[in-house]
Amino acid sequence: MILHALYRLASQEGLMSDPDYELKPVAWLVRVDKGGRFLGIEGTHHLPEAKGRQKPRPIAKVFPVPRQPARTSGDRAFFLCDKAEYVLGLEPASPDGKPRPKSKLAARSLLFRDQVKQCLDATGDEGVRAVSALLEAVSDGKLKITLPEGCAANDLFAFIYAPDKDRLIHEREKVRTYWKAQRQLEANVGGAEYRCLVTGESVGAVGNFPLLKRIPGGTSSGVALVSFNSRAFESHGWSGNDNAPISREAAEACATALNRLAHPAFPDPRPANRGQTLSRRNFVISGDTIVCFWASDKRADSFLDQFPFLMLGDDPGKVGDLYRSVWKGKPVKLDDSSAFYALTISGTQGRAIVRDWFESSVAEVANNLTQHFTDLAIARNTPPPKGQELLPVIPLRALLGSLAPFGKSDQIPDAMATQFTHAALRGTPYPFAILQRAIERTRAEIGKNDWADLERRDARAALLKAVLNRRYRHSPADFKEVTAMLDSTNTNPGYLLGRLMAVLERLQQVAINDVNASVIDRYFGSASATPKAVFTRLLKNARHHARKAKDDERTAGTARWLDGLIDDIAAAFDAKHNGFPAYLVLEQQGLFVLGYHHQRHWLWLSKEERERHAA
Repeated sequence: MILHALYRLASQEGLMSDPDYELKPVAWLVRVDKGGRFLGIEGTHHLPEAKGRQKPRPIAKVFPVPRQPARTSGDRAFFLCDKAEYVLGLEPASPDGKPRPKSKLAARSLLFRDQVKQCLDATGDEGVRAVSALLEAVSDGKLKITLPEGCAANDLFAFIYAPDKDRLIHEREKVRTYWKAQRQLEANVGGAEYRCLVTGESVGAVGNFPLLKRIPGGTSSGVALVSFNSRAFESHGWSGNDNAPISREAAEACATALNRLAHPAFPDPRPANRGQTLSRRNFVISGDTIVCFWASDKRADSFLDQFPFLMLGDDPGKVGDLYRSVWKGKPVKLDDSSAFYALTISGTQGRAIVRDWFESSVAEVANNLTQHFTDLAIARNTPPPKGQELLPVIPLRALLGSLAPFGKSDQIPDAMATQFTHAALRGTPYPFAILQRAIERTRAEIGKNDWADLERRDARAALLKAVLNRRYRHSPADFKEVTAMLDSTNTNPGYLLGRLMAVLERLQQVAINDVNASVIDRYFGSASATPKAVFTRLLKNARHHARKAKDDERTAGTARWLDGLIDDIAAAFDAKHNGFPAYLVLEQQGLFVLGYHHQRHWLWLSKEERERHAA
């Protein structure tokens, strides 16, 4: 199904309108005149639009170039468009300071010249003749060419025949016809031995699946989506990719479609839109995992354009008014039954890992996202940045990053990030492992109070609420659904004890303005797991704090109010006889954190805000 959907996407967006050519950035154009006269090398670079404070880097212009399989091991020259070491036998400055031997460069340039000669012999094209003459002059030492300043090792060079003005030589009619014939000969090698799993057509020899670029975690040369590199993956006597016969046409279409999805700004293949880019169709969920998404119909483009910003939540300016309501839990009325696809993929050494494959409809995904943000809605203790407002939702980056040690967001397991994203799209329970991880990180970081920590606390509280509420809806549970704000009617022991902990903390702050180790620093972990062993002592200490605070006119009123709150919450337990539960199960520990979070938020509200909330 994945390959079928990718194949249809390639057709839908015209990515394979010319299957023998593909769009690639060509950094340098070698201009040559009749007889091979060298006219110079010109760059195609331009500065993209700046995004944020980061200064943009120059990027090369994109051109259609002959489509060819990726290099693996050994030397292989590309046809009329390649790197400097193949085209001119010259190597840009090596980053490691170890240039290749001259014999190696000479061998590579010979491979390139041989391809040009073969094309010249077959076509007699005057542009190819000029290139051939130029390359021979360079090889014989009659012409010395210096690489332009700033040339990188992977920069591509192509040729322009001066009378053609700006048309690349590999786009001349005779050359195009020659190249298409060469590609057809390669496709017919091996006869018709297999049937393509994607198109159902007869397939000759099954080649390697084209490499995918820009897959996080993969190598710079690319990774394969379909590959067999061990006998454990082979069967019925077949070897290599014969185990999954896919025609070259289908493989190239699928790879092109996935490369388009993984690219942040893939060039528009339509000639009329040359120089423009296609809309973004991906977002990153961890250090080496990316979610690529698309739909079966162009009418879904409006939703797809908003989708990554809806999911990430960190750039509200990119989300239109229609879809901003999703963040507020208000469903968008989309009568769109178009199929929606999401492929979660990571890269390793040489191959891609498909972590998740999701199929649904656009309308269903929009509704599920509405519920997703409703479940994540939580009272925020994070103050807005100076002169700014808080983002309307907690960004996906912050949600997942809050589960990792501070400053180490890449330590979130890819499987957990994948499962969380799948549950958001499908509307199913979130992974239960998030509950345990959020509790562990809360205990580990509970003593911090800077802005970044408050943001992480809010994110973990949102995750705990979402996990518990979906667990409540999808399976029997002995706790009620958790609200976004403080719920005075929630009598679950874990929730009440969390509220009690927040009041005890606030009372200590009122009584002792500057304390080295607060009640939270010392007791939060044990109180949230084994309350019976902790809370009797905490309540005794609270009486001392209350008496001290009541002796000061500035804090007496607040102390009486907090003391009364403690009595109200503790009344649910037989506090005099240590009637607190001996332990809390994992769900109750999560409710403990939420009770603490809600009560802490409520305590810092103004009197008017508390009265509004109570109403």
